Amino acid sequence: QVQLVESGGGLVQAGGSLRLSCAASGRTFSSYAMGWFRQAPGKEREFVAAISMSGRTTDYADSVKGRFTISRDNAKNTVYLQMNSLKPADTAVYYCAATIGYGAIIYYEDYEYTNWGQGTQVTVSK
Repeated sequence: QVQLVESGGGLVQAGGSLRLSCAASGRTFSSYAMGWFRQAPGKEREFVAAISMSGRTTDYADSVKGRFTISRDNAKNTVYLQMNSLKPADTAVYYCAATIGYGAIIYYEDYEYTNWGQGTQVTVSK
């Protein structure tokens, strides 16, 4: 099991950038596939990005493709979400999630993840 703590959220103007971090406890971080999800007020939680155990495989929701980048540093037990060209529609609570990984597989559904952080608020103003 890993415990996850997100940071880096905040208020930013449209067109700006933020980098979210998710720090994981434990010595087996490299065994976990990681994901980022978000939930806007009144909406269901949605997939944003995912990365495999090694970091070689990544994928993104169409709404963020080309603007967001997921990465990980297994030596630091941390996964990142670099968010550029932010839009008001990106406003949400962002959660990182972890699940035991297998090779290059990444996961898209929230029910596939076993561990979740507490979330960090991202607000993008017009």
